[in-house]
Amino acid sequence: MSNIYQIAEKTGLSPSTVARALSGNGYCSRKSREIVLAAAKELHYSPVAAAKTLKSKITNKIMICIPDICNPYYFKMIDGINQVLERYGYYTILSYTNRKPEKELQAIASLRERITDGMIIVSFDFNEKIMDAIRESEMPVILTNLYESYAYEENFDCVYVDHTKAIYIATTYCMRKGHRRIAFLVGNTQEQTGKERLLGYRKALDHAKIPFEPGMVIEADYTKEGGKQKMQEFLRKSEAPSAIVACNDLMGIGCMDALREHGLRVPEDVSIITLDNTDYCTCAYPKLTSVDMMQEQIGQNAATMIMERIKDGRNYKKITVLEPRIVERDSVISFKNTH
Repeated sequence: MSNIYQIAEKTGLSPSTVARALSGNGYCSRKSREIVLAAAKELHYSPVAAAKTLKSKITNKIMICIPDICNPYYFKMIDGINQVLERYGYYTILSYTNRKPEKELQAIASLRERITDGMIIVSFDFNEKIMDAIRESEMPVILTNLYESYAYEENFDCVYVDHTKAIYIATTYCMRKGHRRIAFLVGNTQEQTGKERLLGYRKALDHAKIPFEPGMVIEADYTKEGGKQKMQEFLRKSEAPSAIVACNDLMGIGCMDALREHGLRVPEDVSIITLDNTDYCTCAYPKLTSVDMMQEQIGQNAATMIMERIKDGRNYKKITVLEPRIVERDSVISFKNTH
């Protein structure tokens, strides 16, 4: 099913000209109308659905903007979103940004064309440039991380799991098992999410009176390949840690591959705990102990929030924080049993 924007792109005419040609309202030359109608037929344009959208300015669609379509973390979030939206007769449009800020800005800019009724966006860095674009869109937007704003009325809400707390409890869990030399596998620490997670790691070390060593922080790109490569580099120049806190399951699995290639066993030689608790945790060997980041619940809350704005007209900001929790499996054992 096509829309006026696709017809406009195909014909080279403006969306407003296409709308006038299809509706019969307002001036449109005979030649332009013929071109539009021919394109509409070719693109299987649905006049009933499109006319409803033009009249009400409601598309019954929500854009979901995610950084990585290959990361299973987002599968449960999308499922949670759909569980709620389907009850309202809404559909989703998926936008894949490949972790690039310029693509996030492009997706946000598209909101101003009213191709959807709002957006749920995942970003590693809700910086001022991104937030200015969100405000300028004047459309309902739900952030899946915290952005602190003291304004009462905003066009965005926040629903998220506290990343700092998640890493703090993961690191502390390893310490309670007797581990002291704990490596930290994280994303870009200059971005919001990386900063928050590094803070959690440092807080856990500080509370346990363990000195922070910058060399124990390993930055990767949240992929399996990235986790493996960066851990291989670390092992070539440093002694293996007794435990590793990895900031997602994919990096953790890549890390396990690197350890095995280095002749190290998990968890007998090196324990690993991850974030996300995706299905990959139970497919790995050993099964990964992981911090559940409540993806499905984030999705459900995000969809509920955006429907409150669209259906009820809510214009004040809401912030919902969900609690991370550890799911214990087989990849972390007590340090005294490893040697």
